[in-house]
Parts: sequence; C-alpha cells; structure tokens
Amino acid sequence: MEDLKSIIRDVPDFPKKGIIFKDITTLLQDARSYQRMVDLLAHRYVGQHIEKVVGVEARGFVIGSALAYKLGAGIVMVRKPGKLPSETFKKTYDLEYGTDTLEIHCDAIKPGERVLIADDLLATGGTMSAVVDMVQSMGGEIVECCFMAELDFLNGRNRLPAGKVFSLLNF
Repeated sequence: MEDLKSIIRDVPDFPKKGIIFKDITTLLQDARSYQRMVDLLAHRYVGQHIEKVVGVEARGFVIGSALAYKLGAGIVMVRKPGKLPSETFKKTYDLEYGTDTLEIHCDAIKPGERVLIADDLLATGGTMSAVVDMVQSMGGEIVECCFMAELDFLNGRNRLPAGKVFSLLNF
C-alpha cells in the first residue's frame, strides 16, 4: 500500500492555512494505480451481494461508480441541494463552523437493499455520518462504509457504525 500512498500529493495550506490537503487526483490520473486501488477495494466486497453503491459528491462518484461496475451493483448519487431532478430526501448536518445539506432521490434505495457507501477520504466523519443516516432512514442495510484513504488522527470512524468502516490507505 505504501506505493499507492506515495502517489497521493500533500498540498500545504489548502483549503486554509495549517491544513495539509491529501490530493488524490495524482493517484486517480495514474491508470495503473487507479485500477489497483479499485481492484483492491472491490475484492473486499465480491460475494457480499451488494445491490447499491452510494457515492458521495463529488470524488465519491469516482470511487463509487467504479466499485458499482466491478460488483455488478447500481450506483446512487448523494448530492448537494438542487442537483437531483426528482423528489429527494434531505439531510442537514453540522460542520465545524455551520451546517451543510445533502440530498438523495427518495426512490434510490429500497428497504432491505444491501448498500456499500463509498467516498474518497474519511476525515472527521460528519458528511459520512449524514449519509449513513440517510441510507438507514430509507431502510437500506449498510454493508460497510469504504474509503480510499483515512486521516486516522481525526477519528472520523468513531462517528460511523462500529465495525462497518474500511479504509484502503491510512494516514
């Protein structure tokens, strides 16, 4: 995994001073690394009868779509308000300084469907916690929340269902 980690670029002071941003675009644009990352994640879920993969805007679409394809599952998009064309279920959640809102189509997940939630990076867990609440409110059975990378020092997994978090790379 160290070879994949080494491809991810650190960008100091982005989006604000004191933050070291993990830029995954360097991994995504390298075809062999991107394929390897998707294959490693997908391998974990083969045979688990995943029916839907939920991708979280926007980089979660890149991970989630590839996983859905590999697993023969449908892809569901969780988006910012006003981006989905049909009736939506909304979830507003707290951020460090303020709130944010996400939406999912009301008919995207049926009760009892086995759902894998995918995103690029787990940091504080606030966004993913909101997505977990949305999926559970719709009756989806969460198999796991999976991430390409996790910032361990932020303890985001503590906000998610115990035993249902997997990160390929840890920082």
